Amino acid sequence: MAPGLQTAKRDLRKKIRDVLQNTPTDSIINQSRVAADKLFSLTEYQNAKRIGVYLSMPSGELSTTAIVQDALSNGKEVFVPYIHSVESASSAQQKTSIMDMLVLQSMHEFTSLEPDKWGIPSLTKTQVANKRNCFGEIGVSTTPEEVSTASLEGLDLIVMPGMAFDQGFRRLGHGKGYYDHFLTRYSKKQAKSKTTTSKMPLLVALALKEQMLPLTEEIPVADHDWPVDMLIVGDGRFLVRQP
Repeated sequence: MAPGLQTAKRDLRKKIRDVLQNTPTDSIINQSRVAADKLFSLTEYQNAKRIGVYLSMPSGELSTTAIVQDALSNGKEVFVPYIHSVESASSAQQKTSIMDMLVLQSMHEFTSLEPDKWGIPSLTKTQVANKRNCFGEIGVSTTPEEVSTASLEGLDLIVMPGMAFDQGFRRLGHGKGYYDHFLTRYSKKQAKSKTTTSKMPLLVALALKEQMLPLTEEIPVADHDWPVDMLIVGDGRFLVRQP
């Protein structure tokens, strides 16, 4: 990534982080309710059988607890992120950190998850060993570029987090590239899949109103940054990207 782009992203993250630190908890609770209700009203969500959902931090982003609960109670399969280290493709000495999406069995399992260093409820190493991932395999990927040619089970929809979004459906992540890398791996698996009907999941991002940039501003992006398909904002706004 170009140094200028990196700096621009870093500066924007700092600016948004400062804003989010001053966003009242009550506002986040209310915006979370508005955004979840909008998601539940979408035909795409209602028809989705398998969804990926980010698990929210204790503060500074829209809560997804109600979404996990609704999806499970409506018989959807729910897959949640799991971050882990793998051997780097370029050097066996180097570790790189990637994300897989693993099945969440129940609300009971959800409420028993341990918070990670960011306070995000997370699966443990022992829990993931025999869990199904969203690709229809067991456990997690062992290399960052692992792509099988098996039939891709995949996901219908992913509820995406982010630090900031703009009107052009660009997304600023937290800087680790987990979702962008995951989606790139997903698209490679899809291309090699024996299932002709497989397609990319619908990417639905949830944003606090404080995370939306004004019309005059754009998020700096690189070629590998994935745009989202829909934006649900906590103030009731709903934006759909035209194909």
